[in-house]
Amino acid sequence: MTLVEELKEKVMSNGNLSREEACALFREPLEELSRAADEIRRHFCKDGFDICTIVNGKSGRCSENCKFCAQSSFYHTEAVEYPLMDVKEILDKAIDNARRGVLRYSIVTSGRRLGDNEIDQMCRTIRKIKETVDIEICVSFGLLDKEQFIRLRDAGVSRVHNNLETSRRYFPRVCTTHTFDDKVAAIRAAQDAGLNVCSGGIMGLGETEEDRIDMAFTLKELGIKSVPINMLNPIPGTPYENVPRLREEEMKRIVAIYRFILPSASIRLAGGRGLLADKGEGCFRSGANAVISGDMLTTSGYTIESDLEMIGRLGYRTALCNG
Repeated sequence: MTLVEELKEKVMSNGNLSREEACALFREPLEELSRAADEIRRHFCKDGFDICTIVNGKSGRCSENCKFCAQSSFYHTEAVEYPLMDVKEILDKAIDNARRGVLRYSIVTSGRRLGDNEIDQMCRTIRKIKETVDIEICVSFGLLDKEQFIRLRDAGVSRVHNNLETSRRYFPRVCTTHTFDDKVAAIRAAQDAGLNVCSGGIMGLGETEEDRIDMAFTLKELGIKSVPINMLNPIPGTPYENVPRLREEEMKRIVAIYRFILPSASIRLAGGRGLLADKGEGCFRSGANAVISGDMLTTSGYTIESDLEMIGRLGYRTALCNG
């Protein structure tokens, strides 16, 4: 029995991989690893596929210095800047997404956190969406506290997004205006408020294979069940503009190993998918079973319709997975 087969059987028997075992998978044959990860996905998640879309509800002038981000005020990029969108604009987009078959709609805003007045405005918007259309609402409003998350929950939010971005060790190389512990505190505050949390990170920032494994184990410790995996899209004007892009094979391997570590999670292909020649299909055959569809925050994505076609062709069915 190969190491891949041995570890697959361990995971499918509800065992947990050690950090050393997970790291060892970076050396194993990719095709065997991908097939095994897809078997684990089918065992724990069946054929459900979670598709969500995002709207950039507030853009630019961010006070944080995350080196990958076009919206940071520290860098000179071509990102569009505008304040919080009004109710009608966000509502119209939610209605259009629901009409096109999307089950979860995420509102994302730039900045360290929304202020209380902005949260009041967003609560009014979210209530209007929930009154008008049947769609789940996720929000990414920054480093909020428990009371603010409770207000959003009471308005109709069911999930909060807050990426760890990378490992605890590597995080200070990516951002210095807030800390890894700030991220963890906000995630736990959302969970304490009764909200599900979506959290993952960006691959290709210069991190090591061990950093990728460490982030996955932190997500597991936090009980995260929706895990977006982004591939760095080097944005001109940011410190990472000349960083080499990851190869498609690397992304497939990362996705597969994350499935071994987080067997029942929704592994969500997110930003950077446009850089993959196959639109991410290889990753969806390697353990990924969720996607952010349509346009990303500051880059173009794929259409909802083309993603739904691909999902059906691969034998999946759209579903709200893991809350």
